[in-house]
Amino acid sequence: MFVLTMRAPQVAATVRAGQFVNLGWAPGPLLRRPFSVYRALDEDIEIVLKAVGSGTAALLAMEMGDRVSCLGPLGRGFDLARAGTVVLVSGGLGVAPMPIAARDARAAGLRVTWVHGARTAEELCGEADGDEVVWATDDGSRGVRGTAVAAAPDADVVLACGPNRMLAAVAERWPDAQVAVETYMGCGTGVCLGCTVPLKRGGYDRACKEGPVFRARDIDWAALPSHLPYAVTA
Repeated sequence: MFVLTMRAPQVAATVRAGQFVNLGWAPGPLLRRPFSVYRALDEDIEIVLKAVGSGTAALLAMEMGDRVSCLGPLGRGFDLARAGTVVLVSGGLGVAPMPIAARDARAAGLRVTWVHGARTAEELCGEADGDEVVWATDDGSRGVRGTAVAAAPDADVVLACGPNRMLAAVAERWPDAQVAVETYMGCGTGVCLGCTVPLKRGGYDRACKEGPVFRARDIDWAALPSHLPYAVTA
């Protein structure tokens, strides 16, 4: 994983946990790519990514002073209006919205437990921060052996981000959890309809406008692919 820092003062000043930016760069893909805002520091924002194709490889090859086109902050973020305790559950690149979620939760007076999981210790993001941090790996190479969902305690507020298969498990355990979904995006502004998410009540919502954060119980997980290569978190 890599962290990319961009000067974007307007985004840094207004972004909420779970919101994203839609980036375009040259040479790069025809359509923009969405990335959760990882951190907002003064006039800078950070995104976290890894090379999953030629487009992101070109983004990672940029040097100090290169420019990207940045739209944001976009989408609906996490709601931290409730009091009590909060658990952040992240898997793999689902770590992306969690530093700001932890920041906003603490600002709201909530106690934060962050549970982060990956397949192996080498794939864990080592920057998790909370009043309590729990690690989970599929092979047991660090922390609890098993999934982040199984390792997480119950709480008043559950925020989750990761592969859709993980989020479906979150929905089974905590139907009221708030989940940031993975889906394709093109415009990021609700026009192209390329990021539709199937709903249990029927019909679709747009991840870029009504999401990317949804109530776990509202999504028809059986109709949503278990993983997509380009996502809010990838």
